[in-house]
Amino acid sequence: MLAALNPVPVTVSPLRRVPQLIVGLWLYGASMALQLRATLGLEPWGVLHEGLTELTGLSFGTITSLVGALVLLCWIPLRQRPGVGTVANVLVIGVAVDVTLAVLPGPAALLPRVLFLVTGVALNALAAATYIGARLGPGPRDGLTTGFCARTGTSLRLVRTVVEVTVLGVGWLLGGTIGVGTVLYAVAIGPLTQAALPLVTWVGSRPAS
Repeated sequence: MLAALNPVPVTVSPLRRVPQLIVGLWLYGASMALQLRATLGLEPWGVLHEGLTELTGLSFGTITSLVGALVLLCWIPLRQRPGVGTVANVLVIGVAVDVTLAVLPGPAALLPRVLFLVTGVALNALAAATYIGARLGPGPRDGLTTGFCARTGTSLRLVRTVVEVTVLGVGWLLGGTIGVGTVLYAVAIGPLTQAALPLVTWVGSRPAS
């Protein structure tokens, strides 16, 4: 999950931005389900969630929400304040993952799996840009990273790398899937999200265009 944009003044009522937030979070969960059904490798936090799912027997969506809530508790010593978007992140994405998995069968052939993977990564970028663009608070994992950087003066790149390598390693040890999808996500998610952000970010009285 990506770090939030630097804050800028937004005069639009939060109520007008909530629908965009919810749509973005729901699509984010759906994109995770697509990547899961592809079985070609997940992004670092997804690998951890899958590993914990294998360990506990809980659904992927439930694990996603529980991990988000636990990460949110780590904000307390960092003196981070959650926004509406932060809480919604914990509640909505997990439900969206499980609902999508329930109605989306996993393909057996390689070509459909590749299509699921590519579509999932592209949709993930659009979804991330959509909920970030609503400017109603970062996700728990992003806030943990930026909060730690703010409190310690450590570079964002270093902290993000350490966190993601750690969760990737733990998730893999627990049985999470690492593969070509993991590499594709790492390479593509940043540029794709950056390209989508100007289309969905609230600045002043309307979304930037």
